Amino acid sequence: MELTCYPRLGEEVVRHILPNGLTVCVVKKPGFRQKYALLATRYGGMDLRFRQGGTWVDTPAGIAHYLEHKMFDTAEGNALQELALRGAEPNAFTSNAMTAYYFDSTEHFIPNLKTLLSFVSVPYFTAESVAKEQGIIAQEIGMIEDDPGWQVYKNLVRALYPDSPAAIPVAGSVESIRHITADTLYACHRAFYTPSNMCLVAVGDVDSSDIIAAAQEILPAEGGTPIERDYGGGSGSVTPLTERTMEVAQPQFLAGFRCPDAPEGLERLRTNVIGDLAVDMLMGESSPLYSRLYAAGLINASFECGFDLLPGVAYVYAGGESADSAAVLDAVRQEAARVVSEGVDEDYYQRLRRAMFGASLKGLNSFESIALSMVEGCFHGFDAYRFPEIFDTVCKEDVLRFIRQNICDAPAALSVVQPKEE
Repeated sequence: MELTCYPRLGEEVVRHILPNGLTVCVVKKPGFRQKYALLATRYGGMDLRFRQGGTWVDTPAGIAHYLEHKMFDTAEGNALQELALRGAEPNAFTSNAMTAYYFDSTEHFIPNLKTLLSFVSVPYFTAESVAKEQGIIAQEIGMIEDDPGWQVYKNLVRALYPDSPAAIPVAGSVESIRHITADTLYACHRAFYTPSNMCLVAVGDVDSSDIIAAAQEILPAEGGTPIERDYGGGSGSVTPLTERTMEVAQPQFLAGFRCPDAPEGLERLRTNVIGDLAVDMLMGESSPLYSRLYAAGLINASFECGFDLLPGVAYVYAGGESADSAAVLDAVRQEAARVVSEGVDEDYYQRLRRAMFGASLKGLNSFESIALSMVEGCFHGFDAYRFPEIFDTVCKEDVLRFIRQNICDAPAALSVVQPKEE
């Protein structure tokens, strides 16, 4: 076990890698009654094509999400009910790049942890239960497809990255999930639910030795082999404008700028910090551009912006409701050029920097946020608690360089959902 202290954060983390390759992180929170555990696998909606035994395997869209739905089934019944009987609040989610199972409780933490480790590592499916789940997930897919927010996002990512599975719904389509069987679920579980492809995080007033012992007792001794994945290429040409009509009261849009993919390790964390700071400085709620666009009626309170990193995908986005989204995109381009040319006020920059650092510190109040940051760091090769040091290395010139390279000089796309005409 390795104990790392972070004096600037007042935090301590125990890390240990088991012989089977599982990374265990325990974030000590003395005196807290709440205890939280999260077990994640680096397997999400984008992992549709991978190499196994020297052969490329293609799987149906939505299979990672489908697997998450079925993992709570056990030979004895349902793990959700077992955890709830001990006072735990369990749940799970599937994103583009990860599937996670978690619970929080105040009592019976180790028995609950053993239950979590057991049902995630030992799948139990039948043909009947898998077929029954199709109807439930099909309803979920229908709600997603009817959501204009999803449609505007999907079309933006497809316009920026035509070959990437990032534009495919994590839940798949009604057609794709028809091809999912118990056998395909078992095969994907064998490929991705291996200890060396997973991370276990516990947060609270817990004993790290007990957590490591539970993981060694329950999980397989064999860790699995590294998995080669195919996320498509980022070289396809960008489609400048994508439009569709839906039942919406106001036009909705997302504008996006395709950025270079970030490397792994601490440089990925640094890229994220720079990107978030650059976007906030350029068009966040306290920016001059936001004020001008709002005063001109080109945006409203729905406007949001950010910087996203996914496997093989990186982009700056801005969107919301607007009657003239093309004018908003032009204004962002013009403001980016002005800021790069003229620079930015030092007081304004420092104010944004302090606010962003404060928001990162505030995230330490959430056990869920802590656990997710630990997993993200584990899967991408960095220590998430080193963010204060990363902040220290970022200067205004880094932020301006990001704006120039990733907004001024980057290919852009505009995705719009227009109201249907009566």
